[in-house]
Amino acid sequence: MQLVALALGARVFKLRYGHRGPNKGVIDVTTGRSYITTQNHGYAVDEGSLEGSGLKVWFKNIDDGTLEGVRHERLPVLAVQFHPEGGPGPLDVTWVFDLYAKMVSRVGDG
Repeated sequence: MQLVALALGARVFKLRYGHRGPNKGVIDVTTGRSYITTQNHGYAVDEGSLEGSGLKVWFKNIDDGTLEGVRHERLPVLAVQFHPEGGPGPLDVTWVFDLYAKMVSRVGDG
C-alpha cells in the first residue's frame, strides 16, 4: 500500500509504535464493518496527502485512525496495509483477494 501511495504522489510517515500482531482491528469506511486483521508495519500513508492521487480511503485502523487500505477512484487499483493472507491468524479479510480477482478479471475482459 505504501508503494502504491508513493507512486501516485501520496506520502508516508513513521508510526510511533507500529502495528504488529494478529489481532488488529480495522474498519471499512465504505460499509462501516469492522474486521480483525494481522499486521506488521511501522509506516503508514498520510491521509492528508491523498488529494490528487486518485486514491480514496477504504480501511482505517480502529485504534489510531491511520489508513489501512485505499482504492483508486478510476483505475483498477486497491491496496491494504494488513495481511489478508496472515496465517496463523484471523481470516476475516480473505475476501479482499476475491475482490481483487474479480477486478482483474473485469479489466482483462475489456
